[in-house]
Order: sequence, then C-alpha cells, then structure tokens
Amino acid sequence: MSRKNEKDYLYLIWKDPISRRNFIVGQLSKNSQYEFSYGHEVKKAIEKGFELLIPFDDIDKVYKSDTLFPTFSSRLPDSKRRGIEKILAKYDLTNFDEYKLLKKSGAKLPIDTLEFIDPIPEKPNGKVKRVFYIAGVRHCIGCDGYNCEKNNYLNLGDQLSLELEPTNEYDENAIKILDKQGSHVGYIPRYYSKGVIRFLKNGATYEVKVVELNKDMQCQECIRVKLELSINTKQITMSS
Repeated sequence: MSRKNEKDYLYLIWKDPISRRNFIVGQLSKNSQYEFSYGHEVKKAIEKGFELLIPFDDIDKVYKSDTLFPTFSSRLPDSKRRGIEKILAKYDLTNFDEYKLLKKSGAKLPIDTLEFIDPIPEKPNGKVKRVFYIAGVRHCIGCDGYNCEKNNYLNLGDQLSLELEPTNEYDENAIKILDKQGSHVGYIPRYYSKGVIRFLKNGATYEVKVVELNKDMQCQECIRVKLELSINTKQITMSS
C-alpha cells in the first residue's frame, strides 16, 4: 500500500501512443473521501496529445467525492455481472471493493491509453511487491513489435537482475533489466524507477522473476515480471 499524507493513493498513467512513453497525469487518493488531482507530468503529456478528462477540466483543482468518481468506477466490471467471482479471484480479492479492484487491475481499457498503478512507497520499509510489463522491450531485444520469437530464450520463472543507468539521456533514474546472461531485456517502468532506487540505495534486497510471456504482437506488453523488494528499519537507519 502506498500512502502520502496519511492517504492511500494511486497514480493515473497515460501512455503516449506514438512514443509509448508513460506520463503520470493524475493522482487518486482515498481516506475519508476520494480525491483526484492532475499530476506533475500532465503539462508535458498535454504537449504530446493528452486531453484532460471531461469531468475534470481544471488542471489546478482538487476534486473530492464521497464515492469513487463515475469516470473511474465505469472502467471496472459490474459487481453483479456473471462470473465476477472469477475476476475477483484473479486479483486475490474475496469481496467486491471498487478501490481495491482499481488498484489490483489498473482498470485499463482497450479504448484509451490510461491505467492506474500502485506506486512504490516514498519511504522505503518492509516488503513491496509489484507485477508489471517490462518497458522498452521492442527496442532492447530487437523485436520491433512484431518478431515475437526474439523472446524465445526467456522462460517462465527466469530470474532477472537490475542495473542503474544514471547516464541514460532520457531518464537519469532509468533502471535496466538484464537476463541471466547479462543481456539487456528492457527497463523498469518510469513510474516505478525512483521508488525502486530509494529502496536499493537503502540496502534493499530484490528479486525479479518472469511470470508471463506473450507472443501476440503486444509490443512492450509481452514480458511480465514480478518485482519484490525487501528492507528493514535497521537498514534504513544505517544508510541514512
């Protein structure tokens, strides 16, 4: 769970359909109320073609509601739909909870390029687990988005490693993901990289494991991994 100012929060991510770069365009938080505001990268996203969401037309306003905003709840399956139990089980949920389902599923739709993500906590502590698709795969393994056989050498369960790349010309917080031979597979998504770096610099241990491989020309959404970070209070105190 990621918390800021005693509130549980999620980032709303927009992916530029041309460059495929992810931008943090909003933040949804929950405490006694739901709050939504636009994120620190929204202006850059607008320059690339992002359009403000229809109900949220003021870039500087903090929107509040006692219930989950319909714009976001409509992205979720109906609680009464047939087979909802299987959907909940997929995300390790036993009861229908809109916010928890939003967090677990990302509420991604085929009609746009928006997705909710649970960010890495700002204060490194305890254990964190995130499951995501590796970014930049089409460029790093040379598949160009269609030659899916290029990832044939990877297998489910393969252990991968991380390497910081502070000299990256596009992102000083870039983190490379390497296979067991040390070949560059792709990157940690931008919206996770700063948080991961904070954990690693405080002595965290990590594990990156391949949990899904797709070969249906989904471009960068073809290699899914599970990242686990582990740190304790003593490590933080000693490294600070």
